[in-house]
Order: sequence, then C-alpha cells, then structure tokens
Amino acid sequence: MKDLLRADLTFRLNGRLWMETDDRFMGIGRLELLTQIHSLGSISKAAQAMGMSYKRAWELVSSMNAQARSPLVLTQTGGKHGGGTELTPQGQQMIQEFQALQERFQAFLRAEEARLL
Repeated sequence: MKDLLRADLTFRLNGRLWMETDDRFMGIGRLELLTQIHSLGSISKAAQAMGMSYKRAWELVSSMNAQARSPLVLTQTGGKHGGGTELTPQGQQMIQEFQALQERFQAFLRAEEARLL
C-alpha cells in the first residue's frame, strides 16, 4: 500500500464503532450521553453539556432502554426535592464495556495503520 500513497502526504486510518440491533444501540455519542448523565445526574443537564436538545437526549435514552435487557437509565419525576436521573448497574457496566471495546478498536486501527503505511 505504501507505494500507492503520495509520499508528501500523511495518511491515517480512521473509523467509528457502534453496536446495532435493528436500530443503533451504542456508539460514541450514546456513550458520552450515558457518561454525562452519570456525572450530572440529569438528562437535561447531560443534553445541555453536549449541545443536544432534551428531546433528542430523551429519545436516545428511551431507545437504549428499550433495546437493553434491563434499563440502563432510571428517571425520577420532579417533586418536592426535584427529579433526577441515574444509571443502573447495567448502565455503568455498558460504559465500561463499550469504552474497553472502543480502546481495542483504536488499537486495531493503529496496528493496521502501521502495517499498511
């Protein structure tokens, strides 16, 4: 492959990883949303931190919860002490598992880049 690429340009491999059912289940954006919800305790605050509408964030959470074996995110409606959102143990595990999968994917891309270039 080296002889096919111009010597004066720098090339690198790039890719994105996601898990799918009939619909997208998990990817970098959804991972970030789960991480933000976990740290901020709110879908609204997580959406705001990501520059995303609350409606879109809620749709993503709803989609993930519907596709998962058990919910990844639990919500509590407002009241005297306000509402809140928290990740379930399964949601926390999903963050850890997908981050590890993403790291292995990036390592694969680096190895292939070294082999090809």
